[in-house]
Amino acid sequence: MIKKTIRSFAINVSFALLTISITGISLNAAATIMYERGPNPSASSLEAESGPFAVEELVVPSSAVDGFRGGRIFYPTNTTGTMGAIAAVSGFIFPMSTIKWWGPLLASHGFVVFTLETNSPFDFPNSRASQLDAALDHLLAENGSSDSPFSGMIDEDRLAVIGWSMGGGGAIKLSLERDLEAIISLAPWYSGNSGSDDVDTPALILACETDFIAPVSNHAFRFYNLIPDSTDKAFIELDGVGHFCPTVFGSRKDVMRKYGVSWMKRFVDKDERYDQFLCGPDHEADSDISRYLDNCDD
Repeated sequence: MIKKTIRSFAINVSFALLTISITGISLNAAATIMYERGPNPSASSLEAESGPFAVEELVVPSSAVDGFRGGRIFYPTNTTGTMGAIAAVSGFIFPMSTIKWWGPLLASHGFVVFTLETNSPFDFPNSRASQLDAALDHLLAENGSSDSPFSGMIDEDRLAVIGWSMGGGGAIKLSLERDLEAIISLAPWYSGNSGSDDVDTPALILACETDFIAPVSNHAFRFYNLIPDSTDKAFIELDGVGHFCPTVFGSRKDVMRKYGVSWMKRFVDKDERYDQFLCGPDHEADSDISRYLDNCDD
């Protein structure tokens, strides 16, 4: 159920309360405003290795943060106005470098992105959720610091997370505990009750068809089905690939770039231009996609 927004207002104004005077009568109208940024998207521009904005990278040592072990922050440099912030975390055993490629990708489309190192490679999903939470808090603290290179760039009401494997389970878990605009859960793993049936954050679940570590039917597809139909959601299964498909080791990155960027732009930036890539019946015409589900038309 992709929620429609009003397109005719200024960029970078959020949920403004408009006072309209008609024949001396004052009417209050709540208007949903988009944060449209960048040129009109196309399939080829979204599948490209980077978006329209140049990106800077900031190394964050563990001594500079609380609750996790630092990481890398990526932010765009040739655009103005406030933007959404995204925290990203890897999976069990594997370091931040495994999913770091998502950082510069999303930053090049107009987001501030923190790819974080976990306290331990053996942290389970609930711990990874807490660390994603701490990473978002760090971004907000730096946003308010005059010493930060991205000071004032983040809209504190537009936050999102992305995670792979146990990090994907952590992304789902955090959405139950913090107000987020979007989550992307990549080949998610979560044992037991993930709480997915209470998720009201727009959620993209990406599955790897031959995943034997987090089998799709027991994890990704189950989470998608549990998320209420009243929540904007989509499920994409990549054909013939295993658990590492969303990582630096995986293939099909052009497909993941198109859908991952589109999800964040649609729900963090409220940008309707990306509906065309998320809705409609023709996704499985792409031989890289074995299954695609959404509730755009519900």
